Amino acid sequence: MSKFIKEFKEFAVKGNAIDMAVGVIIGAAFGKIVSSIVSDIIMPPIGWLIGGVDFSDLKVTLPVNPLNPTVSATINYGMFIQTVIEFLIIALCVFFLVKGINALTHSKKDETPAAPPAPSKEEQLLTEIRDLLKNK
Repeated sequence: MSKFIKEFKEFAVKGNAIDMAVGVIIGAAFGKIVSSIVSDIIMPPIGWLIGGVDFSDLKVTLPVNPLNPTVSATINYGMFIQTVIEFLIIALCVFFLVKGINALTHSKKDETPAAPPAPSKEEQLLTEIRDLLKNK
């Protein structure tokens, strides 16, 4: 049991696991921000343009079930449209983020490589000895 705890501790403290946890937390917060942008800023003007329609209210009510007439069901396609728009905005933001990171990464790689370091005194001496042995 002690070995298991030790292995789990090594896993949990690794940089990758912590980075992933931070990414998930920030991603969840970012998702809430995008949801608010879509539902509170983008969708109201779109609904106003098409005649004052609130997308979250768009739905189709299914016919009453003869086996259970007290239950009514709806297909909320307005919420689906809103969720699709949220997804597209998040995907666009992630695309631009990855594109920016790739641009930074590629700009570093495109730089000319640094000149190789000068040979050490030991390497110079060995080169001289090699050259002298070749000449004999």
